Formats: sequence, structure tokens, C-alpha cells
Amino acid sequence: MLIMGSTSFSPSLSLSPSLSPHSSKFPNPNPNLFFRSHSSFTPLTLRSNQTRYRLKKLPSSNAPNFLVAASGKAEPLKVIISGAPASGKGTQCELITQKYGLVHIAAGDLLRAEVAAASENGKLAKEYMEKGELVPNEIVVMMVKERLLQPDSQQRGWLLDGYPRSSSQAAALEDYGIRPDLFILLDVSEDILVERVVGRRLDPLTGKIYHLKYSPPENDEIASRLTQRFDDTEEKVKLRLRTHHQNVDAVLSVYKDITVKVNGNEAKEHVFAQIDAALTHVGEQRKVNSGSLAA
Repeated sequence: MLIMGSTSFSPSLSLSPSLSPHSSKFPNPNPNLFFRSHSSFTPLTLRSNQTRYRLKKLPSSNAPNFLVAASGKAEPLKVIISGAPASGKGTQCELITQKYGLVHIAAGDLLRAEVAAASENGKLAKEYMEKGELVPNEIVVMMVKERLLQPDSQQRGWLLDGYPRSSSQAAALEDYGIRPDLFILLDVSEDILVERVVGRRLDPLTGKIYHLKYSPPENDEIASRLTQRFDDTEEKVKLRLRTHHQNVDAVLSVYKDITVKVNGNEAKEHVFAQIDAALTHVGEQRKVNSGSLAA
């Protein structure tokens, strides 16, 4: 069973149940894996015998309500992904972009690129960075907005990585009319996150990241030169996790109706199977809705 946050659209329209978890079209290889919405959300359940969607009529004070005809071509996907440190978010971003061709946008990378390119926003950000101050939300939001509106993002769709991190940042994107189709939350238990972080090691010669348990070095020579980040300790990672959870709870209040919580404790292939199923469902739903409206 796949459960996602429900929408507030009306009236309802019954459609063909092509995404039953027991169907051959369902890409999840493990029938025990499932999605759950945030505990406070009202769920939309996909069942094997019926799938219900809700469409919204456009309000008008001077005319009757009509559904607006849409083109048969579905718009590209717009996705936000969030996860704690060591949740495997980077790996899942690679897998998503490989399959769906979305433009991967990470706010940190974007900020550094803007500064390096000496763009208008980059120059403003650099002034704060050189003084050791945080770059104001207004500047970062403007960078993200402009990147999301570039032609490649509009044509291929986008995957926004780790942003927004606060309700104010999410609200700012909403004010610009930027809203994802899906908010993916990688849910990993704290014990596993701590183990993943504390066991990480860096090869300063090659820049490769190892893990003493999950991805050990190939030989003793490499093992002898591995280093550990100063903040990859249990005490510091727990502090970072506390901050992350506070930020995520705030952001979820904005995206509660489009959130999918993915079990990130599994192997990366199983985690991606969950994400893939959610993205497939959104894409199919939009195609059916577009076809129904156009008809």
C-alpha cells in the first residue's frame, strides 16, 4: 500500500488503478516496503480496486465554474528532497537524476557557483561570507528562484536538494509561485545516522570517502592515511541532527499535502525503489489528469 499526503481538491474523479502495489507495473521489488505520510497528515490511499483523485474548480465571481482544458503533454517533474546528514540523500539524488533527467540543484553548490561567477547575487553573498556572516535568506532564495526558472530547469524539471531549510524559506518560494509536485523526506533512525557519520573517513590524497564498516579501504596503505572530519563525532552529529529535525518539522508544515516519507534505513536500491514508485505515481497521475481535463 502506498500512502501519500492528501490534497484539498474537489470534486472527486475515479480513475483506473494502474499503480496497485501488487501490480506488475509497481517498481518496488520488496512488497514489505511502503510509504507513509507524516503522522499528522490526512492520507490518500492507493488501493488495488480503486484510485481516487480530486480536481479543483477555478473560482469565478461572474461566471459558472468550469474545468480548464489542459494540454495532453504533462509538465516536467518538480521535486524537493530532504534528509539528515548521512541519510544517503546524495546517492538518491544521483539515482533520481540518472533515471528522470531532472536538473539537480543544491543550494550550497549554487551559492558557491554564483560567488565564483561573480554574479550580482554572488557579489552580495560574498560580502557576507568574507565577514564570516550567514548569507541572508533573501539572497539565497533569489539565487534558487532564478536557477529554477532557467530554461533547462523548466524543460527537464528540477530536483531541489536540501532546500528550503526553514518555514520562512519555504514561504518565500511559495510567494514566487514555486511549489514542488513532491517533497521527499528520507527517514533514517538516529542510531543508524550516528553510525554512518562516526565511521566515515576521508582519503586526503584522492578525496574519496570511505566507511570503516560499510565501505572499508582497499588496502592497509590507504587505511593508514585516512582522516576523520572534526565534526564527525557522536556528540557533534547528534547536535546537527537535532537542528535538522527542527528545520524539517517547520518545512513540513508548508508541504504536508505533498510529502512522502521514505524508509531510509534500507539498502540504497530499496530506498530508490520507494522514491521511484512515488515519482512514477505522480507522473502517471498528472498524465491522467491532463488527459481528463483536455477531453
